[in-house]
Amino acid sequence: MEKLDEKKMFGTPRAEYIEVERYVYLHITDAGEGRPIVLIPGWPLSDEMYEYQYNDLMNKKFRVIGITLRGFGRSSKPFGAYNYDVHAQDIKSVLDKLDIKDAVLCGFSMGGAIAIHYMSVYNGAHISKLVLAGAAAPIWTQRKDFPYNLTQSAVDDLIALNFKDRPMLLANFAKIFSATETSLNDGIGKWLNGIGLVATAHATGQCLYALRDTDLRSDMKKINIPTLIMHGKKDKICSFDLAEQMKAGIEDSKLIAFEHSGHSLFLEETQKFNSELIKFAGK
Repeated sequence: MEKLDEKKMFGTPRAEYIEVERYVYLHITDAGEGRPIVLIPGWPLSDEMYEYQYNDLMNKKFRVIGITLRGFGRSSKPFGAYNYDVHAQDIKSVLDKLDIKDAVLCGFSMGGAIAIHYMSVYNGAHISKLVLAGAAAPIWTQRKDFPYNLTQSAVDDLIALNFKDRPMLLANFAKIFSATETSLNDGIGKWLNGIGLVATAHATGQCLYALRDTDLRSDMKKINIPTLIMHGKKDKICSFDLAEQMKAGIEDSKLIAFEHSGHSLFLEETQKFNSELIKFAGK
């Protein structure tokens, strides 16, 4: 019987953890060969949320790099700052150490907001295309000159619940994560909830502060590469108004509406999500 060539099938083993500062390691999924697509998860998930993207992207000859932010999933969970500057710096450290070039950066929800900030702060280092999926940007909460999405007081309530009963916070979010409470089956729902529970209350709460307070409108003006915005029309966590504001604020951008999706467009319309990402990355 012919012996399988595992190196040919799976490639040379790659690091699962990358040190971004002393004693702080980020978990990454790094697989496939070809143009890199870097996937940044949303709050409070990990790179595991992209399970149903990885195979399609690898099969289309892309190298896929999922980065779990500090405080979540299997990454280190230090006490300290969790603002967008910290997360963007962590991503830069990973891409520097992997020597990534000409990558497509894709961020979901808070990951999309962090991707915008990364592009601004680091002048798009390592990145030649940007994808914003259900992004919590340019601002997640309302202002006098920005009457969209959640009120700041509503997020204050979420923060308070996080430090009182984090499982209840996640259960409440699950109810509005998709277009309807039954858009995702029970198994998928439990899987996502399990990922969220692995985070710490500190990281979960600190990221809610960042989501509440960060204004990325000036950051968007610095983005000068092709940008794809994918957003669910029935999104209750990041309303479709946000997608329209991103489209208006990012010069070379295209908006694709997911008519049947809420916030979890990557699971509700998986085939469309993957095919649009692959098409955009391959141009």
